[in-house]
Amino acid sequence: MTVSQGVESLPAYQQVKDYILNRVLRGDWPEGERVPSENELTRTLGFSRMTVNRALRELTAEGWLTRTQGAGTFVAKSRPQSAVLDIRNIADEIRERGHDYTSEIHLLRAEPAGAVEAGLLGMAEGAEVFHSLIVHYENRIPVQLEDRFVNPASAPDYLQQDFSSITPYEYLVKAAPLSEAEHVIQAILPDRETARLLAIPREAPCLLLKRTTWSGDRSVTYARLIHPGDRYQLWGRFGSGQTER
Repeated sequence: MTVSQGVESLPAYQQVKDYILNRVLRGDWPEGERVPSENELTRTLGFSRMTVNRALRELTAEGWLTRTQGAGTFVAKSRPQSAVLDIRNIADEIRERGHDYTSEIHLLRAEPAGAVEAGLLGMAEGAEVFHSLIVHYENRIPVQLEDRFVNPASAPDYLQQDFSSITPYEYLVKAAPLSEAEHVIQAILPDRETARLLAIPREAPCLLLKRTTWSGDRSVTYARLIHPGDRYQLWGRFGSGQTER
């Protein structure tokens, strides 16, 4: 059985992660359901048990799965979520503090959608998606790593933008005006590449904001916004009876 058609170049453990996430996001394995064991996944997918074990461990660390000794591995229940205020342009936030804003583009290309971004954007796995990776700086100190996937049908000119002079936010708010957004916030430890791009140690805690947006009935973007825990904070103020935004 193949795991991720068209993405054979991905590491084996990532292919296993994508397979499991695809089943979860499609609803094949709902919250609280036991997922197949390491032995079952090894037989089904044709990868080594070590590879499957790594995929399960990483998905557990990322909050997608829970593992109970002697009982097995289960799809995690949704975590309690708090509203975050308006979606704002990070460049505006930094400049409003009287600080200097700059950015560095590390990736801007079209590529096949993996299981996670395809599921969250309502696209077919392997369909073309736009992918950007940008580090945002405040006074030359990295404060956010923006890893963004964009639905080409919603923002067809995304790859032609000069993101050294504008942010993705500035383009997207005009190309596909926001009608709905979903936020998930997690505390994480950075992987090696994230730590390098943010110039922080591997053991430094980070805030991960996962954001999916829609314009009308069409998905627009799925973004992973990673902030060093000691350089950034999320805040909001609500009045009595105020609805989430």
